[in-house]
Formats: sequence, C-alpha cells, structure tokens
Amino acid sequence: MINNFAFLDLGTPELVIILLIVLLLFGGKKLPELSRSLGTSMRELRKGMSDEHDEDKKKESTKKSDTD
Repeated sequence: MINNFAFLDLGTPELVIILLIVLLLFGGKKLPELSRSLGTSMRELRKGMSDEHDEDKKKESTKKSDTD
C-alpha cells in the first residue's frame, strides 16, 4: 500500500502536531466548519478531475472511430 503522504515524509507525530496547530489557530467551534469546507472542496476537485478524464476518453474514442 502506498502512503499518500510519502512525498511529504509525514509520520503520525507530525500529523498530530499539525492538527494541534490547526486546532489552536481556528478553535474548536470553527473546526467542524473548516473540515466540512475541506471535504466539499476535495469532492469538487475529484469530480472535476473525473469529468476531465471522461472527456479525454471520449475524444480518444472519436479519434479512433474517425480513423477506422
């Protein structure tokens, strides 16, 4: 299994420290709103990347059918 954070070389202690800093900066009340916003952003990013990938596949299939 490939570690998603391998390029950052982040382990558990580093992630805990980052989460504590985020908690201190934004506070406990803003944290759920912040995480919800981050989740929505990630979902939109994945959707956009998927849509772009689907469009590329359609273009490739039309090019192949045109050359046949």
